[in-house]
This record gives sequence, C-alpha cells and structure tokens, in this order.
Amino acid sequence: MSDLPVIIAGGGIGGLAAACGLARKGLRSIVVEQAPQLGEIGAGIQIGPNAFHCFDYLGVGDEARAVAVYIDALRLMDAQTAEDITHIPLDQPFRDFYGNPYAVVHRADLHGVLLKYAEASPLIDIRTNHVVTGYEQDGTSATLLLKDREPIKGRFLIGAEGLRSPIRAQLVGDGEPRISGHTTYRSVIPTEQMPEDLRWNAATLWAGPKCHIVHYPLKGGKVYNLVVTYHRDVQEAIAGRPVSKEEVAQGFEHIHPKARQIIEHGDNWKLWVLCDRDPISNWVDGRVALLGDAAHPMLQYFAQGACMAMEDAVALAHCADSSDDDETLLQRYQDMRRVRTARVQMNSRLIGEYIYHPDDAKAAVRNSVMKGMSPQDWYTQLNWLYGSNGIEG
Repeated sequence: MSDLPVIIAGGGIGGLAAACGLARKGLRSIVVEQAPQLGEIGAGIQIGPNAFHCFDYLGVGDEARAVAVYIDALRLMDAQTAEDITHIPLDQPFRDFYGNPYAVVHRADLHGVLLKYAEASPLIDIRTNHVVTGYEQDGTSATLLLKDREPIKGRFLIGAEGLRSPIRAQLVGDGEPRISGHTTYRSVIPTEQMPEDLRWNAATLWAGPKCHIVHYPLKGGKVYNLVVTYHRDVQEAIAGRPVSKEEVAQGFEHIHPKARQIIEHGDNWKLWVLCDRDPISNWVDGRVALLGDAAHPMLQYFAQGACMAMEDAVALAHCADSSDDDETLLQRYQDMRRVRTARVQMNSRLIGEYIYHPDDAKAAVRNSVMKGMSPQDWYTQLNWLYGSNGIEG
C-alpha cells in the first residue's frame, strides 16, 4: 500500500463520512472543499435506520442520535380530502425490527457530528478554498488538479463534490443533470407559527395531484421544517432563490384548506428545482471513484440522498480494510454499491409519480393499497432499504 494519503474532493456529509471511515481503518486522507469554511446549507432532512447503522459503523452513532429529533410516525395524508391514508409508527417495535430509529435532523447538525470527528483525527487534513478542476493519474497515484493551487497527489481520489462534480464531468462526461421540472420551496418557522392542529410529532406528507406538502419538527421541536413541491415544468436549474409566498401558493387552489394553510404560515421561502441523473454502471476510472451525489444523484422522494452517501462511505472503508491493490479496492466498492444506489434512484422517481403526486384512479389505487398495510407490512416492505448499512443486510 502507498504511503500517500487518500484525496477526497468535497467536504459535505459524504466526503467527511468517507474520511472518517478511512481514518477508522488507519488511512490518512486530505479533504478539500471549495467553500471558504466547512458547513452545510439547507434545513431538515429525514434519516432512516440505515443512516444510523452507518453512524454506528463510523463510531459516532451516539453523537448522531443526540442531535436527532425523534418523531412518532410517518404520516401520509390525502391533500385533496385531508383524509389520513396511512401511517407508519416509529415506536419501539420499529426500532427493535431495524435496530435503529428513524429521525429528522437539521442537515448542519448531522454534518457537524462528522466534522467534529474529522477535526479531532490526526489522520484527516481538511483544506478549504480549494476549487477542483480535474484529475490526472499515472498508474501508481492519482493527482487532484486545483484552480490557482498546486496539485495534490494521493494513492487514490474520491470525488464527492455533489450533483455537478467536476470529477464526474471528466470521468463520466454526461453533461448537465436531468432537470425534473419539479419545483420545491423550503421554509423553517417557529413552532408557534405552525397551525396548532398540525403540530404533529411526525414527518407528514400531504400528497396531491402534481404536488405535495411535507412538514416535521426540528431543533428539539422549536421549529418546523416546511417543504412544498409542485410540477411547474421549469427547465432551469435553480437553487436557493428567495420567492414570495404568493408564488409558492400558485397551483394549490385544489388542495384542502387544512393543508394549504401551511403555505400561508411559511416565511422567507426559497426555491429549488429538483435535478437528478440516470443510474450509471461505472463510476470508477483506475484510481479515481465517485461517491454520493457525484455518483448517483436522486430526487428527494425517498429521503435517501444523505443516507446513500453515508452508505457509500461505509462501503469504501470496508473495502479499504483489505489487502487489495487500490484499483481493485475501488472496483469492489463500486460493485457493492451500484445496484443498490440505482434501485434507490429509480424508486425515488417512481414513488414521486405514484405515491406523492398521483391523480384520479392512480391516487385511488394508492389509497386503497396503503390503507390495507399494517405496521408489520411496512417493516417487511422497507427492510431491503432500512435493514442495511450498505455492506450488511
């Protein structure tokens, strides 16, 4: 094995998890991030038991559980009728079945757990203000190319720079991401601004034709995360643009007032246009590999983007704990991950269409099928996803 460090491009959840996983196997890494300081934008995310399995593998399970908010259920509501379609209780039987909880957490808090571990590790070197432009390799090492900085040489290179990864652009060359046309608006409000009859300790989905609304508590119940999505067929990738409440409300006239009032109570809405990519079978080039959204970006509907990045990191660390040469190691990592991540990518699109946004007969089928499912049915149905940490289960 080379004495050179592993190079990780991207200091988000996936990149830091990879560095932490490698450090636990005794491998040094250099994490480069283009931002002037490490941190996560955005608000709340949902994390399934599979993510907590990953935190446990990385040795920070207790820290991750300490920053999470534990909700009572996943609730699915009919946005047109305000009818309760189904719910999945997340109580002790759920935890016993999977061995870990389901929770919601502020993205920055989750990132902070990994960052604290990384900053304390003598094996992890974090460097900010590093803009990636590409890579080179010579059969014995990989070199990360940077804007206005000296290249960095490592034993192998992991591209974890997200949806528009420069390393993916060179490795795969598949151009711009696929723009779904689904427009998502996000807001975080104090709990006292949330309608009293909707202050449920649940991750609640109001599903309607071509639209949905999601809300759940964060920060120990002090605030609510609001997410509103509509098919506006926008063909421009937009991220974080401030918008008016009136723009958010457009197209929700057909939604039940109980759900629609959530939009009225939101403040400081920001807009994202959802993007993903088609699954690919190869994200390794010699000593260079992709991880997280750089490898398999997915729509939000399965709430698995961060979870899959964490699983990638666990799988990479698992493969590094072997006597394989580095190119074989990266191929093993890819082979462990490509079918599972492709399945989540594809399912994220499908449940967006058939669970979140169906109309008429499709919605009636959804309601009929889901109303008949017991908690045990749900546990069994989701075991392929929640029962694994990416290498086990």
